[in-house]
Amino acid sequence: MPRLLVRSIVVGLAALGAAGQAIIALVLVAALLSVVGRPALLAFVRRLIGGYEHWLAFLVAALATTGSLFFSEVAHFTPCALCWYERICMYSLAILTLIAAARGGRRAARWLLPVPVIGAGLSVYHVLIENGLAPQFMACLLSLPGGCGMKWIDEFGFMTIPTLALTGFALIVAFLLFAAAGPKPPHHVAE
Repeated sequence: MPRLLVRSIVVGLAALGAAGQAIIALVLVAALLSVVGRPALLAFVRRLIGGYEHWLAFLVAALATTGSLFFSEVAHFTPCALCWYERICMYSLAILTLIAAARGGRRAARWLLPVPVIGAGLSVYHVLIENGLAPQFMACLLSLPGGCGMKWIDEFGFMTIPTLALTGFALIVAFLLFAAAGPKPPHHVAE
């Protein structure tokens, strides 16, 4: 694949990550406003995505999975040890959220929530390592030169691969929380 095309895709994925962070910021502001007695924005967001929470979680997980495969298989960025653990969480979410969306069960969100929370924790630790704020464990140092602190991309001055993963996990957590808190379906749906 031509280098310019790879670079364009990397920038495009970073831009999607930045858009995802804007969505997370909007949801956080809506939640904070709701806590202080102004629930209108949160209610609007819930109405906007109502019924599509699992599909949105699947979309994020599928994009993140595709992006990680692009980074390793097309751009030839070698995944470090933490990247593999993050991938285990994200790849499984791509399958599990698709199943939950296709079946239409709301209770699945509660069972799925631990997976993106664990993935987000791994991503936070990875971001801390990248920025020299946490020590690397031996598996990191052995996984590739530079260990888990290697920055394969650094778009817009902050968007790295672990930051993209963290953004994906945070979006999935938000969508699953909306699904778990949403109104019960009017009729019994098999879960």
